[in-house]
Amino acid sequence: MSREEIAAGSQQTTIFAISIIFVFLFLAALYESWSIPFSVLFAVPIGALGSILTLTFIPSLSNNIYAQIGLITLIGLAAKNAILIVEFAKERVDKGIDIVHATLQAVKLRLRPIVMTSLAFILGVLPLAFASGAAAESRKTIGWTVFGGMISATTLAIFVVPVLFALITKLSYGKKLRRLQEEHKKEEEIDKRIIDQGIG
Repeated sequence: MSREEIAAGSQQTTIFAISIIFVFLFLAALYESWSIPFSVLFAVPIGALGSILTLTFIPSLSNNIYAQIGLITLIGLAAKNAILIVEFAKERVDKGIDIVHATLQAVKLRLRPIVMTSLAFILGVLPLAFASGAAAESRKTIGWTVFGGMISATTLAIFVVPVLFALITKLSYGKKLRRLQEEHKKEEEIDKRIIDQGIG
């Protein structure tokens, strides 16, 4: 392996790490939590795994600069699907709803938008994946890298992200989670009394 190849590999790792750090910081600011973003970021390795497998099983493709661009693009795309679930589930948990129930609600309500947006993107990159003519190899590399990553991120992350969110939230919230649930129960009891008095 030449010095140039070693330098390129090191540079790729650095760029990938910086991209993930920036995504983590933005998510930490969005959720006002240092722990919740981890449940979103775990979708990224799943997408990257799909991309790497695609590059491995298609012999004509190589891990070049275009594949690296596809992988960096995939960070945002894979995180997007997870954000749709986590954001809704966190809103429910903050209101005091049981964490498992809130997560299941989020998955049911967000499944359709996730599938629709992911399918739209996957179909959108097919012209790149089957490109021909001048610079076809570069377009094919980007297309197949993102295609494989999105297939993996969509089919697997839907099952992994909710479980991770529930586990991480239970560990990070602790006593606060119990307090929120108690407040939610009290609010439900008050609402029920008001309704009963109104009916009576």
